[in-house]
Amino acid sequence: VPQMRSHHHRARLCALHNTKVRNGPWARDPMATSVFVICEKANAARRIASILSGGSARTGRKGRVQYHTFVGADGRDYAVIGLRGHIVDIDFPENFRRWSKKRLREMVHIEPEKVITDDGIASALRRIYDELRARGDVEIVVATDYDREGELIGLEGIQVLDLEGVPVRRARFSALTKQEIMRAFSDLGEVDRNLALSAESRREIDLLWGVILTRFLSLSARQTGKDFLSAGRVQTPTLALIDRREEEIRAFVPEPYWVIPALFAAGSEKFKGSHIAEPFRERADAEARFGRVKGARSGVVVEVHRREKETPAPAPFDTTAFLRAATGMGIQAARAMSIAEELYTQGYISYPRTDNTVYPPSLDLRGLIRMFLESDHREEAAYVLEGPMVPTRGKKSTTDHPPIHPVGVAKRGDLQRGHWQVYDLIVRRFLATLSPPARAIVTDVRIDVEHEPFVSKGYRTVDPGWCRVYPFFKSKEAPIPKIQKGLEVAVKHIRLVEKHTKPPSRFSQGGIIQEMERLGLGTKSTRHEILQKLYSRGYIRGMRIEPTRTGSAVVKVLSEHASEITEPEMTATLEEDMNAIAEGRRTKEEVVTKSRELLECVLETLEEHQEEIGNGIRKVLLQENVLGVCNRDHCGGTLYIRRSRAGKRFVGCSNYPTCTRSFPLPQYGRIEATGDVCEHSDCGAPVIRVITRGRRPWVTCINMECPGKKGAGTRGDDRDGDRTDTGEGGGKGRDPEEGDGADVEGPEDVIVLRCVSYRRR
Repeated sequence: VPQMRSHHHRARLCALHNTKVRNGPWARDPMATSVFVICEKANAARRIASILSGGSARTGRKGRVQYHTFVGADGRDYAVIGLRGHIVDIDFPENFRRWSKKRLREMVHIEPEKVITDDGIASALRRIYDELRARGDVEIVVATDYDREGELIGLEGIQVLDLEGVPVRRARFSALTKQEIMRAFSDLGEVDRNLALSAESRREIDLLWGVILTRFLSLSARQTGKDFLSAGRVQTPTLALIDRREEEIRAFVPEPYWVIPALFAAGSEKFKGSHIAEPFRERADAEARFGRVKGARSGVVVEVHRREKETPAPAPFDTTAFLRAATGMGIQAARAMSIAEELYTQGYISYPRTDNTVYPPSLDLRGLIRMFLESDHREEAAYVLEGPMVPTRGKKSTTDHPPIHPVGVAKRGDLQRGHWQVYDLIVRRFLATLSPPARAIVTDVRIDVEHEPFVSKGYRTVDPGWCRVYPFFKSKEAPIPKIQKGLEVAVKHIRLVEKHTKPPSRFSQGGIIQEMERLGLGTKSTRHEILQKLYSRGYIRGMRIEPTRTGSAVVKVLSEHASEITEPEMTATLEEDMNAIAEGRRTKEEVVTKSRELLECVLETLEEHQEEIGNGIRKVLLQENVLGVCNRDHCGGTLYIRRSRAGKRFVGCSNYPTCTRSFPLPQYGRIEATGDVCEHSDCGAPVIRVITRGRRPWVTCINMECPGKKGAGTRGDDRDGDRTDTGEGGGKGRDPEEGDGADVEGPEDVIVLRCVSYRRR
């Protein structure tokens, strides 16, 4: 057994590597002479190595994989490596990877195989470990993100090393700051294998449901290759929620109602009011009330009530609340989460995947605020420090991670625009949770006009409180003059207005993620990914989400023949079972077996209605691919998207081979029919919209021989086309660097080119 090095020898080693001897012991295995730290990603490994070494870590390479070495303050040799997330995946055995309907039942009970997906990192792990082991005993420290996926990723690294009897410890932290990392490595714990098994069971269950349902749908609809139809345990119920909301909107029948708004004046100050009994559901009642007051010139104030109203500051950010706020600013959910993860690994914010909305007592809130006194948020920080600093509390309290909050100071110029937006949102939310409530004076006035009661409601902010540091919340000011009971006020005008009830609004990205959380669909780490997958598969579109025809068709056929897949209850039950694995109340084998039994029942039902399902989806897909009418020699056939034997998509005529007219198409992006035809008199071909990942949608005629294309300029040349706004948010275009990460139509420009070739992109 190697002897522990003396203090003198430890100090000499530290000096050689320009590191500082840390006061107090590190948590360590006294038998080990080396420590191998496994992190989740390369940038996290770089930051942890820099913190532990005092900035003196040396960077080396094993193949293309970076790692970092140094002598720690405890005198031991350290090696730190970053993985690329999961380096071990699961898949069906080779003989089941070929798509076939005949083997779907058999696949339900097949055990997936574990496959190393990154041989370079796996090789680097083994080589570094072997080098350390040659010098003596090695202690392994898992320093991946502290959640289910992080625990599994760390365990995968250990499995690649095939360790037997080697001590493995766990560093748990919520931020990549010096204080947090030092604390974590001085108080190492054990790897939570139940937590890892919970994540592993999720991967296995999702593989079973996703692969088998996807193959069944795609093969039934004869829609394979690039255009396969996907389905999944969480994906499909989420799509069903969106589709049902769309059905509610379509089925909604507006109902009329009437209101009687009025404009009053007290001296030179005007204020609004309305009839106390509105809305009126009956026209006759509304007209009778209006008839009594339409000629009135004055009214009398009969009641005045003033009260102070306090609006408490918002609760700290958990993942769902953060995504809801970010999407409300026009940042798509997947992009917001990606940025937050980058800010976390750069040491600017705490871990962004959390369900906690209560700050732990150990968090130095005042110290965190003081950091910002020399930053772009100096005025807001100074304001909060002057107050009582009583933190708000949400409804959920957990012990794994604190709410999302800033842990480092960034300058606006240090970050890209999108990164600064997210960072600024998180900083301001944190400051708001420690600010006093907003205070306003609310005034309720009742006015008698020809014996008809009218009311006026005033709202005047007297102290913005937390709104001062969190400008994303806007109060609706409604000033009202200082009036007393008995005062006569002038009536400037009174009108009778007919209105109509409105249908429910479509889900926003933040709204659907919140609904998924309420129903137990997915986890804080996966909900935005599920939403992204629905966009990528072409099942949904828009920032205000609506299903495409294909998305609606998938929901319709599955709801009719296997409603269990589209309802959230079954998925929520499986989520609870996986939580039970993490808590040690159930085993992975029990939960996966139960899932297989459910899947087998669902598949049996689907196979009984295979023909109806396939025909129903094919019919909708055919309509989805229709672009317009063939106008060649009075053909009158239907032009629709087809694929060649080589898999290339093009436009063909339904009257083929009688009519051989065809047009080439862009091979990437989603193509939508606009319903328009080319305005050029000698063309008349359909006009399409092309939506490509990370770029603004563009519109063009499909005819490459269109006379209008001759001599046309490039895209973006305003001489050849104009720009029109689409969607919500004012139509401002986005920098591709800030791209949406999916084929998503959002608040961005559409480049309209009536006769500009897509080849000139």
